[in-house]
Amino acid sequence: MSERPEEAEPRRGGAEAEEPGPAAGGGKAKRPLWTIIVALLLGALALWGSSRMVWFAEVRDEGVRGTVLYTEPGEQRATALVPLAILALAGVAGAVATGGWLRRVLGIVLVLAGAAGVWNGVDGIKFGGFAPGLPGTEIVLGHLIAVLGGILVALGGLAAIKWAGAARKLGARYAAPGAKAARKDPDTELWEALSEGDDPTDRGDPRR
Repeated sequence: MSERPEEAEPRRGGAEAEEPGPAAGGGKAKRPLWTIIVALLLGALALWGSSRMVWFAEVRDEGVRGTVLYTEPGEQRATALVPLAILALAGVAGAVATGGWLRRVLGIVLVLAGAAGVWNGVDGIKFGGFAPGLPGTEIVLGHLIAVLGGILVALGGLAAIKWAGAARKLGARYAAPGAKAARKDPDTELWEALSEGDDPTDRGDPRR
């Protein structure tokens, strides 16, 4: 009977030794989610920034006013840029709140949105032939930033599809397997010991 208490100690110590493992892995499980969030945020920022840049410019003769520089921003030349940026931001909230097949569906939508952003960026782009005085560099950069934003949004969507189950919801708790057992009611542990054929009186009162 004196040997039984000594045998119980390693079992309790073993449960405690296993606790840090899953807790440490919780940070790794959150990394895919942060990857999705960062890609979507950067993509949304790029699409919005591109919409504010000059996408079209020409010198017009307006009679009495003479020649003036006429410009149009990206949001005017490619009206989908701002809605796509808003969709990417909404995708961040969706990625945080959903998981499993819902996140996969969201990922597909984001991939399509990213492809639309890329298409808007490459449509009508030209790398030369600008008349003197026109902001050719800004026009080219505006298109390229839209392409970059679309690629980032698409990558965020692909990541959401790939890690639909692996990326935990933000704020989810990662409980260690031994922690739940440690919180069991003492009376429950007593009945479990009896059902397994173990006499709890040999190792003292488990409620202590």
